[in-house]
Amino acid sequence: MLFFVSDAIASTSASSQGSSYSLIIMLVFFGVIFYFMILRPQQKRAKVHKALIHSISKGDEVLTTGGLVGRVVKVTQTGYISVALNETNEVLIKSDFIAAVLPKGTMKAL
Repeated sequence: MLFFVSDAIASTSASSQGSSYSLIIMLVFFGVIFYFMILRPQQKRAKVHKALIHSISKGDEVLTTGGLVGRVVKVTQTGYISVALNETNEVLIKSDFIAAVLPKGTMKAL
C-alpha cells in the first residue's frame, strides 16, 4: 500500500516542473490583454471627457450625471459651473459631473 503513495507523489512532482519562462510569458500576455481591453479604452474616455469639460462655455446647454438639464450661466476657474435649470432656479455643480453638451434649443424642445 505504501508503494502506491510514493508513486502518486512522484508523478505529481514530475509534472509540476515546467519552464519558468512559460509563467512569465503567460503573465505578460495577460498584462497586454488587460491593457488593451480595460486600461486603454478607459484612458480614451477620460481624455474625451476632459476635452468636453474644457470646451464648456457660457450659454451651452448641458446634461449632468444626475439627470439635470440646464444652460450654463457661469464657468469658474476653480472647477465649478453655475447652471440655470429654468428662469428662477440656478445650481452650482462641479464641472466633472457634466455628462454631455446638448445641441442648442434642446431645453425648449423638452
